Amino acid sequence: MIGSKAGFRYFRGAFIVWTAVALIFTAVPGVKSAFAFSAPESFSELAEAVKPGVVNIRTVKTIKGGSPVFRHFFGKPFGGNNNPFEEFFGPFKGDGTQRDFKQRSLGSGFIIDDQGFIVTNNHVIEDADQIKVILADDREFDAELVGRDAKTDLALIRIEGAKDIKPLELGDSEKLKVGTWVVAIGSPFGLEQTVTAGIVSAKGRIIGSGPYDDFIQTDASINPGNSGGPLLNMDGEVVGINTAIIASGQGIGFAIPVDLAKGIIKQLKDKGEVTRGWLGVGIQDLTPELAEYYGLKTKEGVLVTQVFEGDPADKAGIKVNDIILTVDGQKVTTGRDLSAMIANTPVGHKTKIQLIRDDREKTVTVTLAKRDDDEPIVASSERENGELGIEVTDMDSDIARRFGIDGKEDGVLVTDVKDDSPAREADVRPGDVIKEINRNVVKDSRDFARLMKKYQEKEDIQLLVKRRNAGYRVIKIERQ
Repeated sequence: MIGSKAGFRYFRGAFIVWTAVALIFTAVPGVKSAFAFSAPESFSELAEAVKPGVVNIRTVKTIKGGSPVFRHFFGKPFGGNNNPFEEFFGPFKGDGTQRDFKQRSLGSGFIIDDQGFIVTNNHVIEDADQIKVILADDREFDAELVGRDAKTDLALIRIEGAKDIKPLELGDSEKLKVGTWVVAIGSPFGLEQTVTAGIVSAKGRIIGSGPYDDFIQTDASINPGNSGGPLLNMDGEVVGINTAIIASGQGIGFAIPVDLAKGIIKQLKDKGEVTRGWLGVGIQDLTPELAEYYGLKTKEGVLVTQVFEGDPADKAGIKVNDIILTVDGQKVTTGRDLSAMIANTPVGHKTKIQLIRDDREKTVTVTLAKRDDDEPIVASSERENGELGIEVTDMDSDIARRFGIDGKEDGVLVTDVKDDSPAREADVRPGDVIKEINRNVVKDSRDFARLMKKYQEKEDIQLLVKRRNAGYRVIKIERQ
């Protein structure tokens, strides 16, 4: 038993053996234990060096017709003897009208040059009537907004007349490795110049905040008020901008990679706004099934699912079902890769795109347009294939509306799938749009019937289908 003296002696003996082994490995020159690692003895020197470049940001914004809900959430964040009736009914003042409410918020930022430019999060300063910056030595300055980018949640502000400021250096987030030490500095809950440390938990995290999600995940403690503050490596270089936390999770924070921020910051500094390249296609990541369907050895590249008429891709001759491999020589692995590459390319740039079409590689030159950030990225004829158990119909506006899809595109709509049929077993679903059969285009129900007849009973069927909210997928129906 573990609780017995014998059990205690066993564990004590095992501990002594493992300790001896560890000492032997560490004592022999040139020999390192497999478990050996180095941790910094202290973060004090690093913190002392970089803290002068970190600022506290306080903003005031007017909430028009502010309701009691705003008072409830933003009044006295550290508690107090609040009267709940005053909190919920106070703003009405007995006259039945709501008053404008001054909302005060806290955030962080960091100085990037001796001209007084400061990087922070867009959500820290958005719609602010007043922005005040407090330096590490307690000097206070009014700041002006230079520019902001809601898509990446970045903003640039500036203070004037500040002497002896110490900018932070921007590092290289691409070289940052999972497991390396990082330090976060900011003003959580208004507690200025708070230093926390942890490691890089993951890179490339997508948390659903926008089209350019690519976050560094860290377990360095990040809380409300840290937003906009720097995440630093052990050389004191900024590798990320602390941005988000998971409310229900402890020790999980997210930072914008500084490599993504550099281009945004430059544009904000030069022009006060961000412009992004626009290709004009709908895209989808390649699944293993799609890669096999198109005869690809790997699933690198992205599938073009839509080409917007009159936009750059259409003018350059890019077509639906093309597979984009590279952009100006850079490999494209996922749709997010492609979106980021195009967005970071200057408007008007002649971009070379390598793609695969009908098993052949092809290069096209596209002149990128400016992306508008408000832009999002006949009678029915029913036919049934009894053997596979699929019932389809031609596309028309009424039936498309019923299934919540675009009725103008080519293909046939699956209206029913028989129980215990090969199609049901392969996961064909009502609402799927069949675009191809064994890589033959299906424009309407006649094409569907002709192709189903062409492929005899003993031949497997591969369907390229478009599924609402799921994109394209290949479904293989095996013959028995």
